[in-house]
Amino acid sequence: MMIASAHAVILEGVGHASIHNEDLASARAEARSAAMRDLALQYEAQVSTSDTMENGVLTESRMRLASSARARNVKVIDEHRSGNLLRVTVRGDISAGSASCEGGESGRLKKRVAVTGFPLLYPGQARVGRIDDAGEILPQHLQQGLRESGNLQVFAATTSRLFPDLLNAPTIQQNDNRLTNVIQLAREMGVQFVVTGVIRDVGVADPAAWGSSVLDRMQRSIGAADMRRRFAVDVVVLDGFSGSPIYQQRFQTAADWNAGPGSSAGFGSEGFRKTHYGEAVAGVVGDMTQVVIDALACQPFMARITRVDGQLVTLDSGATAGLRPGDELHLYRSARYFDSLGGTPELSDSQVRVTLNNVHPDFSNGRMPQVGGQVNIQRDDIAIIW
Repeated sequence: MMIASAHAVILEGVGHASIHNEDLASARAEARSAAMRDLALQYEAQVSTSDTMENGVLTESRMRLASSARARNVKVIDEHRSGNLLRVTVRGDISAGSASCEGGESGRLKKRVAVTGFPLLYPGQARVGRIDDAGEILPQHLQQGLRESGNLQVFAATTSRLFPDLLNAPTIQQNDNRLTNVIQLAREMGVQFVVTGVIRDVGVADPAAWGSSVLDRMQRSIGAADMRRRFAVDVVVLDGFSGSPIYQQRFQTAADWNAGPGSSAGFGSEGFRKTHYGEAVAGVVGDMTQVVIDALACQPFMARITRVDGQLVTLDSGATAGLRPGDELHLYRSARYFDSLGGTPELSDSQVRVTLNNVHPDFSNGRMPQVGGQVNIQRDDIAIIW
């Protein structure tokens, strides 16, 4: 089914999954992911083949199917179980994604990303269902999704909290004009980007609906109580070299909190995942993961210079990021001015490149055509591949 709109089309996708050991929640998540892939491939798919010939004989043939579509406002409109097979149908607004950003040389490199904790703005809301661990479990799910994309190096920092003022995050500034202490965290962890956020709302629509009286229980049993629960989270992607936000979005959903008494014991528990609310939150986390991947795909690959010795330059990134001997990186000077030492550093193109000749797992080095002192390239300057 396709319905055209001004900037997107509305499509329906179908996904299937097998149910193992009556784990319906896992099968539902797998089927939803398959349906999302079906949505994207319906919109815009590209097929490329790669054949290997030896002495005129085809010895290997590979086919790659990729899509540059992006889905928004995705909703499950039908679910059908037949034995141990689950079929899920979803509908969403599909538009062109950011695959064009991946055409540059930086697209083959794995950028380093740290994911911090997502503190709860109102911790008291988490008492229902005992989901006070959401601030650590939510970013763990986000980390897993980013790792599974295969395009990023992901580091955990879920116990770190960047924002002292959650209500105004991330717009509050420190005394040194930086938005957060993200620069220090990025430097300590050796990452290029930091993903963080705040869980704004996990409240129930009607707190009285969760009373323990006979009347409360009766109203819940007959569906007279409002059992909806809200979920709202702000996600921010920050540049680790400047501390500046490069992407920010709020995600929201709501669904019935249909957990039985004592069945939910945490944000990541099986009881939580099986609730309608848990399923809705899982869908939001999937959307969060994809938009972070899309946002980072359009960013250049940047590595910090750790040492300059004559013409020899050492970088803090290596083979695990995808760098190889022979790669050329543009060298940029990083400068701050005396009247704004705590401000965002300014990068200026030195018009010099470094060619890598030794690549190790976590660092690499190469030579530039001039001595570092002649072009003022030094430690903490930046090497970039666009």
